[in-house]
Amino acid sequence: MPQTTRQIILDYLKRHGTVSSREIAGALQMTPANARYHLGILASDGRVKVISRRQISKGRPEKVYQLAGTLMGNNLAELVEVLLMEANGRVRMEALGIRLAKDRYGEDQPLMDRMAATVEHLNARNYHSHWEAGAEGPRVVFGNCPYSAIIGSHPELCKMDRSMLKTMLDRDVEQEAKLEKGAGGKPYCLFLVK
Repeated sequence: MPQTTRQIILDYLKRHGTVSSREIAGALQMTPANARYHLGILASDGRVKVISRRQISKGRPEKVYQLAGTLMGNNLAELVEVLLMEANGRVRMEALGIRLAKDRYGEDQPLMDRMAATVEHLNARNYHSHWEAGAEGPRVVFGNCPYSAIIGSHPELCKMDRSMLKTMLDRDVEQEAKLEKGAGGKPYCLFLVK
């Protein structure tokens, strides 16, 4: 499948770090206006960011772009895996879940409010979650596992997620599905709130 113009621009940014729209236009054989248009869209949806402006001649300064931090990648999965291996089972996953919960929403809040706040908390941490009603009770669905790169060798991370949910919802939580294939073949995790 051929790459879109924006994918080509993103690939170029991965290889070159920082570029202006003029540099992109020259390298990719497009007009400067077309390059600015695509970079503007990539910036508005958060895939690239403007890191500076530089004056190259009379007129308005040109913007200099780089990939947003989320697309640049990091070494966190490897770091976490090494830390867990080094800890050799001495990490209390339930305690980590409680710390990650940060705010406990408590019994004084209606369950539906706690569910909404929990989903918001999770989505800020890249879980792509939502909650849904079910015959046995509400369920929290993770559309993404932020630890998918290491979950195979560290399934104990699911205990941390369960503990985080239990703390935020002030209810017992049971994991019913772990990286099951959903519609379109995309994996999901499912937790039943009791």
